[in-house]
Amino acid sequence: MNSRISVACFSVATVLLGACLVGLLPSHAHAQGRGDSPSQTTASGSFSDLQQQVLQHRAIEAVIWGMPAVNRDLMYQAMLRETKGRDNQMLYWSQLLDWKNQTLTPNTDVIYLTPYFDTKEVGPVVMEFPRAEGGAIVGTIMDAWQTPLEDVGPAGADKGQGGKYLILPPGYAEKVPDGYLVLRSQTYKGYALLRSIRQSGSDEDLKKAVAYGKQIKIYPLSQANNPPPTVYVDAAGVLYDATIPYDIRFFESLDRVVQHEPWLERDRVMIDTLKTLGIEKGKPFAPDTAMTKALNEAAKRAHAYIEGQYYELVTRGPFTPGSKWSFPERMGRVFQAAQEQFADPNFYPIEDRGLLLSFIFFLPKRMGEGQFYLMALEDKDGSKTYRLNVPANAPVRQYWSATLYDRESHALIREMSHAARSSQSPGLQVNADGSVDLYFGPQAPAGKEANWTPTDSKGEFEVLFRFYGPLPALFDKSWKLPDIEAVK
Repeated sequence: MNSRISVACFSVATVLLGACLVGLLPSHAHAQGRGDSPSQTTASGSFSDLQQQVLQHRAIEAVIWGMPAVNRDLMYQAMLRETKGRDNQMLYWSQLLDWKNQTLTPNTDVIYLTPYFDTKEVGPVVMEFPRAEGGAIVGTIMDAWQTPLEDVGPAGADKGQGGKYLILPPGYAEKVPDGYLVLRSQTYKGYALLRSIRQSGSDEDLKKAVAYGKQIKIYPLSQANNPPPTVYVDAAGVLYDATIPYDIRFFESLDRVVQHEPWLERDRVMIDTLKTLGIEKGKPFAPDTAMTKALNEAAKRAHAYIEGQYYELVTRGPFTPGSKWSFPERMGRVFQAAQEQFADPNFYPIEDRGLLLSFIFFLPKRMGEGQFYLMALEDKDGSKTYRLNVPANAPVRQYWSATLYDRESHALIREMSHAARSSQSPGLQVNADGSVDLYFGPQAPAGKEANWTPTDSKGEFEVLFRFYGPLPALFDKSWKLPDIEAVK
């Protein structure tokens, strides 16, 4: 096992508190409160050393807690930076995604639309969806913490009949007009993760999926009587990098969220924690050299801890006994809590939420109705060739796909010609028994190009198998996905 994974064997206490960052704190942090001297000793060592340990612990906790909001903010910043798109417009991709979309484990077999909304200045915002005729939208509208407000489309509140979803700002108390599916958001900002599903892998059906997606509208409620045309911003071909930076940039992103959004009651305990890191509402985040160094180091340690947790999660939670495919129960806990806006005062899975949003983006309202996922990563060396046999009669109403990602970043492998094969892939070879053999490796096996996905020979990869429109045979385990095997 490579050394990057070995962090999983450390205890939480070792990761969080095991190393003292002598000299990394700015001078003003060394002597606070009752005028204690930095040289004062305690049972655990000098007081300044103890302060440094506490700072690092708090910074690591801030990374884990803040992951969902930072994840969304990084995607939003990529939109502003690379496409010049703005709030309350429709960011979309007019082509299937390629490696230039550097988000976390995206799907390369659908058309993506990701409108970002902000109700702070314009008030309530409407998202209007068409009926599922000649197309289908799968997706979710979320707040700034990626907490789901509602699913949309056939698996959502409109049941495929189309409808107008009305997103209200925090504390909105005015009368709501009739005819809307009302979503009460606890934050001003948010976004929708929407996928327009192709009927097949043909170019014609790709164009139809794009056209169908562009029927979605977004506009302020104040202009509902005469809505302005929705602005569609095409991100196809743009290097859209929203991977998680485990350094000072993470805290800069978290500060943007804190400055713009109201504090949620459930998160008030973090107010003082972030203040000790220099993040405080109404004040600029301006860490000095020493604090920047301390936060950089803490972010790296947070990354090591999260990656160790991730490895344990994916390799120790088989979906079926003895399988290397997993849908870990811990992640189900996050979906359960998010469905209820984390309303249970005795249940707030911050650590599991931070882990999940470190390798995906978006939380659905109803997992398993519109889509379902299985993950596999153990021993996937990009220099070798692997085979996956997908049995016949896959339990899906729509399609299945297997997508490869860079093990380090959880994004698409850079510079690769394509990242996935699916049941809709043109020219896909099907065996006589109805099964399909997929191949992953640096080069295609002879005659298997249509069933092959390239890997980076210098890195490791992970695989996400998607079921769109999953059927009962997947959940009752009467249909099983075999393990990925190395080709001899």
